[in-house]
Amino acid sequence: MMGWVCARGALFRALVGVFFLTGTLATATGWAQSSTSEEPAAAMAEEQKTPYPDGLDDAAIELDSLRLRLVPLTADQLAVLAAAWQDLARAAAQAGVDKSLEIRAADPAEAEQLREERLALIEDREQLFEKFSAVIASLELKGGDPAEVAAMRHYLKAVEIEGRSQLTLQEFTDSFLQWLASPEGGVGIGIRLAVIVASFFGLFIVARIVRAWARRTFSRVPSLSKLLTGFLVMAVYWLTIAVGLMIVLAALGVNVTPLFALVGGASFIVAFALQETLGNLAAGLMIMINRPFDEGDYVQVAGLAGTIRHVSIVSTTVTTPDNQVIIIPNSKVWGDVITNVTASDTRRVDFIFGISYGDSIEQAYQVLEKVVTNHPLVLADPPPAIRVGELGDSSVNLIVRPWVKTSDYWTVFWDLQRAVKEAFDANGISIPFPQTDMHLHLADSNKAAAQAAPLSASIEKKNAQRQEPSSYASGDDGIEEPDEGNERG
Repeated sequence: MMGWVCARGALFRALVGVFFLTGTLATATGWAQSSTSEEPAAAMAEEQKTPYPDGLDDAAIELDSLRLRLVPLTADQLAVLAAAWQDLARAAAQAGVDKSLEIRAADPAEAEQLREERLALIEDREQLFEKFSAVIASLELKGGDPAEVAAMRHYLKAVEIEGRSQLTLQEFTDSFLQWLASPEGGVGIGIRLAVIVASFFGLFIVARIVRAWARRTFSRVPSLSKLLTGFLVMAVYWLTIAVGLMIVLAALGVNVTPLFALVGGASFIVAFALQETLGNLAAGLMIMINRPFDEGDYVQVAGLAGTIRHVSIVSTTVTTPDNQVIIIPNSKVWGDVITNVTASDTRRVDFIFGISYGDSIEQAYQVLEKVVTNHPLVLADPPPAIRVGELGDSSVNLIVRPWVKTSDYWTVFWDLQRAVKEAFDANGISIPFPQTDMHLHLADSNKAAAQAAPLSASIEKKNAQRQEPSSYASGDDGIEEPDEGNERG
């Protein structure tokens, strides 16, 4: 009995071991099969996953949001994204073409509704093309394949050009009217133009206000001349316009960075081509800094004399006493002798009056002193100088040098000329003038008469031809000479 029990226990334990081993093998086999089936699924999921964030290839994404989300992407990611957007662009273009074909094949009653649907498709296509262009631009900036970028841009351009060339008159009219009414088309351009005009108008108003403020500020500085003040005011004015223009363009979305490079390159060319003008510019700056004259001064420069009307950065405008306006390049002004006649508050008027050797010098002194001191514009300090200046060939020359205010120079000059002549005449003082005495010496009176006869006949013949009466005065030597009032034959 005990033997049977032991045999039955051994058999039970053997069966349990077999079942346990069978379960273990089945579990291991299931795990192996499970792991084997999961590996291809993971690989397929990895292959289907895009290399760029989700949603970037959605046609409904906003343009600003798309541009912002493109910033962190690499060139490899953008290349794949650009290909996806090209497929979207191709699909949009195909939808527009299909709708155009449907319109051309439809009845006139159905065409109206189809045209509206086509315009909606065209609007969606334009927005999609703009987003595609943003992706291409980002790819180009990050070093994408130039050939790939060029091909995508050529595709967009070709679609637009070929699409327009195949439009019917009705389709063109519909597209044009839609463009005029769209915010991105005519309405947008009109708004931008209005903003630009208003901005420039406001810019010039601000520049004028700044210029007026600068003029008041600089005019309070006593050490600045009118020329330098005018130059600084003009520089502030144009600088305000330049800075304001940059701000306006930047606000309108224009990239102003290339403008600086353009200005830098153009500056070298302009400087080489305008060497003489730059010389005038440098001379103008030297004139304004050193201030040899100012506006309103009477000067002698470059062989000309006149009043300074205006000095610009390259030229000086002079008005002559006879009201001629002469423009002189600043290089000629600064490179020549400059005489500023009105720089001082007072000037000396120089006269030379000649009297006869038979007249009294003391009496002439008294007459000149009385005439000069009685003139109201002659200054008492310094006193006028009256001296004997020269013993000339036919006169005793007296110098008279009174001092006057610069503005009274010509008035005193003209007044004293007349007053001295009238005073000399009233006091019996003569003003000699050059005279020539001719003396004829003849050896034989008969020979003289023979020489005088042909001369007289010749004179009478010429007078008869002219039919003019003539009178003769007989000289002491017996030769008749024409009076001073008649013309000589």
